[in-house]
Amino acid sequence: MKTVLTNKNISIRTRRRALECYIEPILMYGCETWTISKQTQKKLEATEMWFLGGMLRISWTAKKTNDTVLEEAHTTRLLISKIRKRQATFFGHVMRREKLENLVTTGMLEGKRSRGKQREKLIEGLTDWLKAGKSLEAIEATKDRKKWRTMIANAVKQGT
Repeated sequence: MKTVLTNKNISIRTRRRALECYIEPILMYGCETWTISKQTQKKLEATEMWFLGGMLRISWTAKKTNDTVLEEAHTTRLLISKIRKRQATFFGHVMRREKLENLVTTGMLEGKRSRGKQREKLIEGLTDWLKAGKSLEAIEATKDRKKWRTMIANAVKQGT
């Protein structure tokens, strides 16, 4: 794909579309179950910028800011919001099933907690992104598909 993505004879819009169709699905495989920390988010954003810089044939030693690269590519950062949207859709599906996956995803299992700092749960990342307030509010919102889809759409519009 490198020859297609770096070909100057092909428009940037077409190359961007090829990136979205062939490369991003491989990158985002299984992203529905990831917990995205600040460090992971930075790595994903850096990867997105690396792809765009490669498409535009911008050397990594060139002193160009990410904003100028995004302007040249006629795009914005979309990868994180795509991942979050897929996570929220998957989470809503799991919550409506009310089976074992529901318990595992919410982390509401009985037993002792392990020592040390606890891992961030998927629900905590989603409630922050959706600005739902509490985890229980987000879980309740999944029961009503229309309300859940509206919450997801609003979060995607905000671009956070």
